[in-house]
Amino acid sequence: MRITYPSIDKLLSRVDSRYSLSVLAAKRAHELEAGDPPTLDHFKCDKSVGKALEEIAAGKIKVDPAHAEINLED
Repeated sequence: MRITYPSIDKLLSRVDSRYSLSVLAAKRAHELEAGDPPTLDHFKCDKSVGKALEEIAAGKIKVDPAHAEINLED
């Protein structure tokens, strides 16, 4: 599967590596599936991983290197 939206360039401008991006997206997707509230009002993607990537591209979530966990941005 190839990511077409959001663009990989935009995603990598928010996260320092492809590995970090994949871990962050997977963790956030699990949170969304568990019922955590989304940080965006509208999504282009229907699946949780796509929604997580959209949130990352929008700068709504990021990796906190000090704690190695997801931080939600207001």
